[in-house]
Amino acid sequence: MMPGLLRLVALGALLAGPTGLAATSRAQVRIRDPFVLPDPVTQTYYIYGTTTAGIFDGGVGRKAVMVFKTKDLEHWEDPVPVWEVPADHWGRETVWAPEVHHYRGKYYLLVTLTSKDTLPTPPGRPQNVRRGTEILVADSPLGPFQPLGRGPQTPPDWMALDGSLWVEDGVPYLVFCHEWAQITDGSFDLVRLSDDLSRAVGEPRLLFSSSEAPWVRCRGDIGELYQDKRYHAYVSDGNWLHRTKNGTLLMLWSSYGPRKYAVGIARSQSGGVLGPWEQLPEPLWSDDGGHPMLFETFDGRLVMVIHQPNRQVERARFFEVEDLGDTLRLKGELGGG
Repeated sequence: MMPGLLRLVALGALLAGPTGLAATSRAQVRIRDPFVLPDPVTQTYYIYGTTTAGIFDGGVGRKAVMVFKTKDLEHWEDPVPVWEVPADHWGRETVWAPEVHHYRGKYYLLVTLTSKDTLPTPPGRPQNVRRGTEILVADSPLGPFQPLGRGPQTPPDWMALDGSLWVEDGVPYLVFCHEWAQITDGSFDLVRLSDDLSRAVGEPRLLFSSSEAPWVRCRGDIGELYQDKRYHAYVSDGNWLHRTKNGTLLMLWSSYGPRKYAVGIARSQSGGVLGPWEQLPEPLWSDDGGHPMLFETFDGRLVMVIHQPNRQVERARFFEVEDLGDTLRLKGELGGG
């Protein structure tokens, strides 16, 4: 287990949440790519993520996706594993961005995994490796999850990440990022899934590229390094689709903005996931945070969660959002942060 997670668990034993169970204030939990699954039956929020919250290493190569439970979004119970990555699994190098969706009576974990296997690398790019989103299934949001196949549902020769489930007119799709390290201008792509989500059906389709947004900046131009080097590249990260109150389809997503990491909005001109997509000119959030997703609280508020800042000491931050029909507006932060 990571030393940070050991400290987190020890601290959690000293705190008591409103349920009387051991709990930690969310401001003390380091978490990246937070994902919230509300369960209306138990009035519980399940929070999945990466870094110390989402992965632990037992010292012998043991890795797992973890989940926190909370009743109020402020006091989080100690994390528990929902899927332990097998020792012979194809993607054990990194475990990123877990999402859990309820679909046709079961729970599906979508998680980005990375292999040691290398891919052909374009000139001037960092070494490309096999990376993709794999889908697993369980009867409970607490798992245990089991893989649906023998590899990712994203293209096997792509550096793909941050897959998210979107169902439109009864058809399931996987919307994901094609990484800048492979194509320079990171993009958002889509592939249709089989009804049981076990495999891709047909070829992926490009939705849009990161550089299309007026607010996006090249990571190298604003001084952001990757593996201690400066690359000319446009990052695509953390897509989330939302149908507004008047039927408009929006996509929240992250990249580097004029100052730091940011969250922007794209809007489908057709009202459907295939687009075409137009980019709103100004970011929704621009203060070094990202990987957004939206959920509805049990008292009916629409909330966006992000991690902020974008490195080293990431924390989950929750913002109430106003649905304006054709776009979204941040109203204010929940809790003390």
